[in-house]
Amino acid sequence: MTKKNKTPISIFTESVGLYFSNFKQFVKYMSFPVLGQIIGLALVFFISYFYVQSLPKLIEKYPNLNSLTTLVCVSILITLPGLAIFVKAFWEYLVAYGSVNSMLDNMLKSGKVYDFEAHAQVVKRRAASFVGIWLLVGLFSLIAICPLFWVICGILTVYFVLIFQVFTYEPELSPFGCAKRSFFIIKGHFASTFLLIALVSVLTYILIPQIFVKIFEHYGISNFLSNTILPVVNLLPQIDFEKFCINGISNLVIAQFVIQSVLVQIIVQYTLPLRTILWAMWYKELSLALQNKAAVKSKNTSKPSEKLMKESHKKYGKKKLDRNIIRRATEKDE
Repeated sequence: MTKKNKTPISIFTESVGLYFSNFKQFVKYMSFPVLGQIIGLALVFFISYFYVQSLPKLIEKYPNLNSLTTLVCVSILITLPGLAIFVKAFWEYLVAYGSVNSMLDNMLKSGKVYDFEAHAQVVKRRAASFVGIWLLVGLFSLIAICPLFWVICGILTVYFVLIFQVFTYEPELSPFGCAKRSFFIIKGHFASTFLLIALVSVLTYILIPQIFVKIFEHYGISNFLSNTILPVVNLLPQIDFEKFCINGISNLVIAQFVIQSVLVQIIVQYTLPLRTILWAMWYKELSLALQNKAAVKSKNTSKPSEKLMKESHKKYGKKKLDRNIIRRATEKDE
């Protein structure tokens, strides 16, 4: 009995179920990659802020600081710890694009995820190829910035959406090979893939983040955080929004916008495993369909001599055929 193909909707619902059934594990796994980036950037920003605020007193106390070379060197040194944390966390976040793919088989068999570091090593052992894929993605993103290429890049995004799954499950391919393979797998399934992109984007980029935004607003957390960064916002160059026909924009509103944007970004990054699970399942579904199609095609394209032998067996039983008949059939094959 052949296995019934899964629909995009069933793959979407199953992916959501797998993510939330392992929610605690994924939150734990993603906490450093996500929060580490925020902490690293916050360290760079606030240390630089207090350094600039204290610079006149420092120069007065230590006159040697009053030189461009010294100022630049000190600025680099005080930002290094924060930058180191950010780079490490950002790399771990990128690795999650591949490591979660490696976890899928365990999730489908047992419903659980474990041994995260072992799955991460699947990516880290092939770091050069992985970086090559991200360079391709970065180049593609730069091209997509131009409005002239929005439509074509939007279409290609659908075709290249499985590039990290191909990287994980077909390790013999180069970065360009992964892109070509993703294109080949998606070909003929554009509408279904676009539907999945729409569903998972609405869920992880809009619905879930807005739920958390409303919760933070309801309990006054957003206002508390906004007032915390308001002194920093007050030091920024003031923009006359009335020139752009925008009224009612105060520094407090700007601070609230910053807090909400950071919160949304954090939630979007935490839901990366959900998107990765979905695309890994979609890859497996389409790859299985391609294998079945190839098997059927191979079965239906047997040689004339093989067809003649099968027909003879059906009609006369497994009797010996005349050698001349076999020879003529073989000549037709050649």
